[in-house]
Amino acid sequence: MEALPGWQRFHRGSRAVGPAASPALDPATAARKAACRTAPGFRPRRGIGAMAWRIGVDIGGTFTDVAMVEEATGRIAVAKVLTTPPDFGQGVLDGLRQGLAEQGIDAAAVTLLSHATTVVTNALLEHKGATAAFVSTRGFRDVLELRRSARADLYDLFQDGPSVLIPRRRRFEITERIDAQGQVVTPMAEDEVPALVDAIRASGAETVGVSLLFSFLNDAHERRLGDRLRSALPGVQVFLSSEVLPEIREYERASTTAVCAYVGPLLEGYLARLQAATGTLGLPPLHVMGSGGGVLDVAECLRMPAAIVESGPAAGVVAAALVGEQLGLPNILSFDMGGTTAKASVIADGEVTVTAEYEVGGGVNGKRFIAGTGHPIRVPVVDLAEVSAGGGSIAWVDPGGALKVGPHSAGAMPGPAAYGRGGTKPTVTDANILLGYLDSGALLDGRLRIDRAAAERAVAGHVAGPLGLSVTEAAARIIEVVNANMCDALRIVSIERGHDPREFSLMAFGGAGPVHAAFLAEELQVPEVVVPPAPGAFSALGLVATDLRRDFSRTLYAALDSVDPARVADAVAAMEAEGLAMLRAAGVPEARWALLRQADCRYGRQAYELTVPMQDGPVTAETLRALSGAFHAKHAQTYGHANEKEPVQMVNLRLTVLGRQPRLALAQASRPGAAREGERTAWFGGRPHPTRILWRDGLPPGAAIAGPAVIEALDSTTVVPPGWTAGVAEHGMLRLARGA
Repeated sequence: MEALPGWQRFHRGSRAVGPAASPALDPATAARKAACRTAPGFRPRRGIGAMAWRIGVDIGGTFTDVAMVEEATGRIAVAKVLTTPPDFGQGVLDGLRQGLAEQGIDAAAVTLLSHATTVVTNALLEHKGATAAFVSTRGFRDVLELRRSARADLYDLFQDGPSVLIPRRRRFEITERIDAQGQVVTPMAEDEVPALVDAIRASGAETVGVSLLFSFLNDAHERRLGDRLRSALPGVQVFLSSEVLPEIREYERASTTAVCAYVGPLLEGYLARLQAATGTLGLPPLHVMGSGGGVLDVAECLRMPAAIVESGPAAGVVAAALVGEQLGLPNILSFDMGGTTAKASVIADGEVTVTAEYEVGGGVNGKRFIAGTGHPIRVPVVDLAEVSAGGGSIAWVDPGGALKVGPHSAGAMPGPAAYGRGGTKPTVTDANILLGYLDSGALLDGRLRIDRAAAERAVAGHVAGPLGLSVTEAAARIIEVVNANMCDALRIVSIERGHDPREFSLMAFGGAGPVHAAFLAEELQVPEVVVPPAPGAFSALGLVATDLRRDFSRTLYAALDSVDPARVADAVAAMEAEGLAMLRAAGVPEARWALLRQADCRYGRQAYELTVPMQDGPVTAETLRALSGAFHAKHAQTYGHANEKEPVQMVNLRLTVLGRQPRLALAQASRPGAAREGERTAWFGGRPHPTRILWRDGLPPGAAIAGPAVIEALDSTTVVPPGWTAGVAEHGMLRLARGA
């Protein structure tokens, strides 16, 4: 892979610097600027002395974060506003306006605007997608209902499967048949299409998904039907499985296509409104974070809505990998705890783990990513484990007297009781306040006032009273329960993936992540915790540091020891040609192109595959032997055994096409004038401790802080328990170690 441009250093600057923000544009001027920006070869024009900026916007359950990076000097600025459900776009605009005004940024100087959205995930979780129709080969319309045999609870005989996105009354059939070799057995019945069009129109469908049998081998019937539907139903979106996912496995291909159809119109409306609104601010065309760890343009998002299902969490993992590379830490457990959920992922040997085995819209007892509870989508997704454990997660006592935390959250409205916005139920944030970990004057630099008495009333009334505990004891129990839930997520991505947590560092971010990180590391015997710059807006920083990305796949079923290398080379070349055309169209300089090959492989008698890397260069017999060796090694790591005498089969070829961004080196500069220190009582191990309180921006490089201590900042708080030491490393990173 070609070497990347030199690293740029940047630090987090002060909040109130520079001239006033540019005035809003009139609609006619805004329209002209938007048209110019979308023209081929457009490059922003900046005035004399103006600096270029990249901006990332991440919508969380409680806060919307805007991260701004000045490309020449590397200065970071952060704006943080409350999330605004149900109109999330309003919070995005509020944050952008605040950030541009506070930093004096001319919108014309912004070269990249990236966004992470939860629109797709929320539509699936809340069952608020479009009215969609589905067309299959005759006799196969119930594939979405038959599913696989995976069950969330093996011994529950009465459990219900996940809801079907498209009901049977809107699932239609057409006569045609292609066999398992891609040969036409029954030609498509063209005379059935008019009646099919009438039925779809009568159903009120806003969108249609089409998934015909074996279309991944021969898409002639599917494309012909798609052409006729698009011609006859001009106001209806049509998604073809051969365009969405040209891969083997009928159910997964049909499910991915159905997900795209279900959320497509909602996503299109959201992005259109948001792009129009950001255009009125004079900002460049919008890019959206993809689930696999790269940004996509809006057109690609609308072609493949399932590709952005885990948009926000992916950005945080990308940023964690960047900091790990900077610190020389190849093995990282990424831990992101926000207002609603906690997400964990693993970075091994410097590589973000990506999987194509993923279910969306499901979960049991607040835990997502449990097989059989959601809708499978076969797209590259950063391998995450997620639990409903955030600062806004509500604590409650079940009828049996057991304390639970989540899955329900107070969210942004009304939020935790301590926020004084009408919340009355106890949350994790309320418990942290009562234990002395969070302060009434630190959150959002004091702009978010804290009502401690309201937190006490909520915990006393809903937890302490029913359990016969003091308020402080009840708060400690809440934290113990939520920490146990989050440890489960970290175990899923580490131990259950064949990794030893003791060989990793825990990278903690999100508004609440650094509060809980040391407690989790203690439980999992992780030796070190790293808290990066601007942890409360870290996912937004990942949006400006990531690359343009698109993923391609093709089914190629063959034994590696006997397949003709030329056959594999032709399939790879076809995907590479399409990928390079995308990079050229995006205006990415050739020096920043990167093509990453992979293959899904398995032993001959296995039903599922492992994805392993494939060598660059010409595809030869030696390339395929190396691929077989890589599979044996991956199998041994994943399952604890491998049989190198067993033939290996290739099932799918994969290609990731990247348009590299110049690398950024995250750093937080010390501001001696910001130094301040105090003391308050905080509870650890069931006992009160006098605890040092420090302001992070004022800590000098090389400083060492012995626990117990609390390190506060505008966007997040770091808790250093007794027995731990926090050191201020190079670039202002906080590194916490046990027993130091």
